[in-house]
Amino acid sequence: MRVLRTILAAAVGVIVGATVVAAQDRAASYPNRPIKIIVPFAAGGTTDVLARIVGQELTGAWGQPVIIENRAGAGATIGADMVAKSPPDGYTLLMGATHHSIAQSAYSRVPYDFGRDFSPITVIALVPNMVVVNAQVPAKTVEEFIALAKQKPGSLNYGTAGAGTAHHLIGEMFKLKTGTDIVHVPYRGSAPALADLMGGQVQVMFDTVTSGLPQVRDGMTRALAVTTARRSSALPDVPTLAEGPIPGFDVGTWFGLLAPADTAPSIVEKLNHQVVEIVNSPEASARMLELGAEPVGNSSVEMATQIKKELETFGSLTKQLQLVVD
Repeated sequence: MRVLRTILAAAVGVIVGATVVAAQDRAASYPNRPIKIIVPFAAGGTTDVLARIVGQELTGAWGQPVIIENRAGAGATIGADMVAKSPPDGYTLLMGATHHSIAQSAYSRVPYDFGRDFSPITVIALVPNMVVVNAQVPAKTVEEFIALAKQKPGSLNYGTAGAGTAHHLIGEMFKLKTGTDIVHVPYRGSAPALADLMGGQVQVMFDTVTSGLPQVRDGMTRALAVTTARRSSALPDVPTLAEGPIPGFDVGTWFGLLAPADTAPSIVEKLNHQVVEIVNSPEASARMLELGAEPVGNSSVEMATQIKKELETFGSLTKQLQLVVD
C-alpha cells in the first residue's frame, strides 16, 4: 500500500509539473497570433475609442495584429457573453466598463456572471459622464433643464448606450433626485444615440465626456454638468451636478480589459504589464486626456476588488431605482 501511495504521488507530481511547464510555455510564446478585443457597443463610442488606442499600441509592442470587433446589443451583454464563452487563452478579450457591473443586476437574466466568468486585467481609464443637451434646447444650465422638464412631463427624451448601462442608471438617478419625468430611449451604443441627440430625436444624454466632447466643442450640443464629484479636466468650466441641484452626486464610467475566467495567471500578468505600460506612456496618456479620459492602469487584483464592490453597490442601487431590464 505504501508503495502504491508513493507511485501515485509521483504520478501526480509529474502531471502537475507538466501542467506548470505547459502553462509557462504558453505564456512565454504569448502572443503568437492575432488578438481580438471585443467592444460590446457600436463603433465610435468611448469603449471603442479607448480599445483602438490600446489595440494600436499593443500591435506595435508585440508585433501581432490586435483586431477590434464590435458586438453591440443588450446593454453590452452580448459582447461580454461572447468573451465569457471563449477559450481562456488570452486571444479573445473584452473591453469592459461600468455598464457590465450595472447590467448584472439590472437585467432580469444575464447569461454569465460578471464577477466569476472573467479574469480582470486592468482598468484603462476613468471617464466622467455629462448632462448634454441638443443645441436647440433652450436650457443653458441644469436648473433650467429641470424646470423645462417639469413644465413638460414625459415630453423630453434621453438617449443612452443601451438599457442597463451607466447612461441609463445615471438618467434614472437624475429623474429620481430631481423629480422629473423624461423618457428613456436605448440605443446600441453612444455613437447612434449621439447622432440622434444632434438630430433632435432625443433632447438629452448622460453621455461620457470622451464620446460627446467633440460635439460640445463644435457647439452642436451643450454640456450642462458632469456627473462626477470633480469637474472634468477636459471641461473645466462645466460644473458638477453636486455643485448644483444634486449634492453628493458622483457617478462616472471606467473602461478596462478582461479575459475569460481561467486564463493562465501568467498570461493575465503579461497583458497587465504591457497594457499598464501603454496607459502610462506619454503618447497614450496624452491622447486619453485630450479625449477627456483619466488614465488609470492598475493591477488585476485592484480591478477585481473594484468590480466586486461595484456589483454590491449597483445591486442595491438598481433595486432602489426599481431598474429592471427584460
